[in-house]
Amino acid sequence: MTRFNLYAAAATILAASVFTASCKKDAQQANRPVSATQIVPANGATLSGILGTGKTIRDTIHLTGGTYLLSGLVYIDTLDVIQIDAGSVIKGIPGTPGVNPGGGLVVSRGGKIEAVGTATSPIVFTTNSASPAAGQTAGIIILGRATTNNGDTSKVEGIGGIPPLTPYYGGSVDTDNSGKLKYVRIEYAGFELATDNEINGLTLAGVGSGTEIDFVEVYKAADDGIEFFGGTVDAKHLVVVNPLDDGLDFDNGYRGRIQYALVVEDSTRADKSASNGIESDNNKFGQPLLPVTKPLIANLTIIGLPNQALATKTTFAPSGTGKYGVAAQWRRSSRFEVYNSVFLGFNNGILLDNTVPTGGTAADQTTQQRYSDGTSIIKNNMVHAFNLAFTSSPAYAGTKPYPDGVDNNTSYIGADPNASLKLVNPFNRGIAGFYMPRTGAPTVASPALTGGLTTGLPAGLTGTTYRGAFDGTNNWASGWTVFAY
Repeated sequence: MTRFNLYAAAATILAASVFTASCKKDAQQANRPVSATQIVPANGATLSGILGTGKTIRDTIHLTGGTYLLSGLVYIDTLDVIQIDAGSVIKGIPGTPGVNPGGGLVVSRGGKIEAVGTATSPIVFTTNSASPAAGQTAGIIILGRATTNNGDTSKVEGIGGIPPLTPYYGGSVDTDNSGKLKYVRIEYAGFELATDNEINGLTLAGVGSGTEIDFVEVYKAADDGIEFFGGTVDAKHLVVVNPLDDGLDFDNGYRGRIQYALVVEDSTRADKSASNGIESDNNKFGQPLLPVTKPLIANLTIIGLPNQALATKTTFAPSGTGKYGVAAQWRRSSRFEVYNSVFLGFNNGILLDNTVPTGGTAADQTTQQRYSDGTSIIKNNMVHAFNLAFTSSPAYAGTKPYPDGVDNNTSYIGADPNASLKLVNPFNRGIAGFYMPRTGAPTVASPALTGGLTTGLPAGLTGTTYRGAFDGTNNWASGWTVFAY
């Protein structure tokens, strides 16, 4: 059977040699040789199904900077690589809401994506529709072999029916390498298969630390911006704009490091489940399964809503029952470390949540306890809220103060989220660098320019003198991102 779909336009196939092996579906990934076959789809080609020539051939599918269409979920098989050059535009053909997702890319366990754009020539995944809207594409789904607390036979969310390749993730290789995303923008992605079973803008499931995620934007997703299901992948220079649900979502034993990230919420939409800047669970029942979810975060800026009326509204589109939650919800036995970050524009800021989920038990919920015993850490952050900057459910009763004065967190309560934080203009996207801290005389400059923790962060995170994603000078999000509503 031929495992490569011929394109609407002719493809060029350069067969340097044929590599044959008795390989199983998920066998052999580390230190793979160069592919035996290179496939170069023509500019304008439509890609569908499984790309490549079969499981015994190591294929490289090379998109060379043109425009390409994705019809439905398009799979990169085990052993294969999709190489995407700077300036490539990959357009998903819209699907049918609730029935089938729009065009998107699925990188299977053992496959790789090498998508390397530049600040002036990013790679863009977007919709083929003349009327772009959230949920018209399926974004990028990467399935890796790193450990999760779901084992290695978990099916990734949002893929229904009987797919042509197994949609499973996880394994035992925490250094697993699924490739590289650099200067990549993902637009209008997302698909709801069922409640709490959705495709996000970028889905990283069991992805290992050998994978590089750097300078990636998710714009106007129909679910979470980026969701991490277990794994150990690190990520830097992330931008999430207008997610319907959570900006960043951590589940099932994710233990990577995230530094320099910006989340900008949508004041016109919110999810029926309550949209948070961050949502983090160990698993859906809050059980103490290993490995435990514990993201390590530094230099994050999350911009919520401009006023309390929007932050407490309960009738947001598209459901008519959409609402915002909190800046960061740590729940269901999740652990965490957060340093040098800025949160503003939510009714409540940081939430330590021991609420018992449906199917869970009170004894299993340990988020508050792990903060109290010092396992989870919140240091040198700035948190604005309209109501409470630091809150808990039920009432916090730990021995360590929450927040603790020695941790140098600063709370701001008030009707104007930016009155004390002094970002450039966080709710006016027409101003370049609206998310940056103001510079200038002491009466003008943002307090975020100072007060950062410079030493004592976990290995792999860099201490900074400033707080938030930006230092006031280096606007690393400029040029390759979009911020429009």
